[in-house]
Amino acid sequence: MKAYVAVTDGDWYRFLRDRPELDEVNFWQPGGSRAFSSLEPNELFLFKLHYPEHFIVGGGFFAHSSILPSSLAWDAFGEKNGAATIEQMRERIEKYRHERANPREDYKVGCIILEQPFFFQERAWIPVPSDFAKNIVQGKRYDLSIEPGQSLWHQVQIRLRAVSREHELTSEKKPLYGEPMLILPRLGQGSFRVLVTDVYQRRCAVTGEKALPVLEAAHIKPVSSQGEHSIQNGLLLRSDVHTLFDRGYVTVTPDLQFRVSRRLKQDFDNGEHYFKLNGHQIWAPPRVAERPSREVLEWHADTVFLR
Repeated sequence: MKAYVAVTDGDWYRFLRDRPELDEVNFWQPGGSRAFSSLEPNELFLFKLHYPEHFIVGGGFFAHSSILPSSLAWDAFGEKNGAATIEQMRERIEKYRHERANPREDYKVGCIILEQPFFFQERAWIPVPSDFAKNIVQGKRYDLSIEPGQSLWHQVQIRLRAVSREHELTSEKKPLYGEPMLILPRLGQGSFRVLVTDVYQRRCAVTGEKALPVLEAAHIKPVSSQGEHSIQNGLLLRSDVHTLFDRGYVTVTPDLQFRVSRRLKQDFDNGEHYFKLNGHQIWAPPRVAERPSREVLEWHADTVFLR
């Protein structure tokens, strides 16, 4: 298994360290030119402060990487971006890009989405491995099965056990220590939104709409009804279709057909645009594991869809 030690901003680290019980964070990169590809899902991503603070100060488990407009990154993660406001986030983007402020520009940023983040107090900071050069500006990957990665993982485990004891983590949460495994971590709300957006290739499953600002990651079975933040419980829908879906005026059948309730016409004497799509096959991700599960689609058709 691999780990990645990434150089990070001290203000980002300290802002998030002081907010306990975070379930996810967005480690964003100001350039926004290429997606991060050094890790597989659930491998270890560690934070190292800028030199001369030559220490590892926390980390998380890699879930997904993407390139997003800063507005969408903020909508998805809010303060989990490590900033108090979107204006503060934009100021940091401009600082690291060495650009003058442009209020009309929706800067694209590289997003590295991490689950189960952890932050060490200063007394528990870990010195970086001896081969981590002072002039590295982005980061370095390590193999955790050989030195120096093996010793680094051992030091991280020791501190994670201490974090677990301090916060009395419940048994429902995935353990923060042990052997890293190549499985998709449990997603938070922001991660769910970004992953669904990307696996649907940024287009509405029903209409094919590609204008990103109007696309929304819909839970088929809401979290309030014990639905999960999982890809198989998601659909990417245009905002109007999402609203109708949540209110039961439309549904998607287990064989992935779009259906419109006759109640749409009865209640509003309208809906011609949607009825034209009735019976059409939706667009679903190519990988079966990323498509909606029959179970949640049946739940929506039986419980939410208006007959």
